[in-house]
Amino acid sequence: MSGQEGCRRMKIAVLVKLVPSSEARIRISPDGRSVDPADVEFVANPYDEYAVEAALQLKEKFGGEVVAISLGADRVAEMLRKSCLALGVDRAVLVRDAALEGAAGDPLAGARALAEACRRETPDLVLAGKLAIDFEFSATGPMVAGLLGWPHVSVVSRLEPVSEKTFLLHREIEGAMEKIEVDLPAVVTANKGLNEPRYATLKGIMAAKKKPLDTIDLAALGLSAADVAPRARAVSLEPPPVRAEAGVILKGDSPAETAAELVRLLREVARVI
Repeated sequence: MSGQEGCRRMKIAVLVKLVPSSEARIRISPDGRSVDPADVEFVANPYDEYAVEAALQLKEKFGGEVVAISLGADRVAEMLRKSCLALGVDRAVLVRDAALEGAAGDPLAGARALAEACRRETPDLVLAGKLAIDFEFSATGPMVAGLLGWPHVSVVSRLEPVSEKTFLLHREIEGAMEKIEVDLPAVVTANKGLNEPRYATLKGIMAAKKKPLDTIDLAALGLSAADVAPRARAVSLEPPPVRAEAGVILKGDSPAETAAELVRLLREVARVI
């Protein structure tokens, strides 16, 4: 490709969120509006792991610097070292402020802080997962792009640099593959299938302990508590209803016989046809 010399000094910011593990047993807090964190394993958001891997592959191919950015408290710092710095990310930035604690359910509040953190870093490219598996808003990446005034492409499954300032991005749409050319700086969100995230090595884990992890507050970003005040709040959380009866397994000597039994049940029992 042309323009590789320019890409060697590329700076990439990766937005990473701490979320409950998909295998965690979730309980609702007594307040009825949040998840009880007791005994819950928290991990890096799986879709953000694809973004981290994409950033590392670009760094390995063209050189440059990768910085991970997140919001939260002490356990987020631990995640940044384990899931970012230990893999090869050069340094990390944790935005920690009491004003952000009540904004977990409002993607715009978090996006404001993340956008200013990105502005402070002046990256050429911002990568993130297409969504976080806790709230599934799918909004943070596009909101960060909007606040920065940058173009964005979401749900990307293939990323190809074609010049020092242009990327060709692929994403699946209904029945086809869409190809989008975007000029940097830009925000890109990663979909499953973009790559296969790597595991940390012992050497990487040891090196991560010495890599820079800066903790800053909203004031360092030029923001106040009012700037991240949530406009959307969780009113209540409820577990899904327990299934009263187990599903029915249909058996028949032939597909036609099984289909006939299904139609009978839908007509006579479920009464939906």
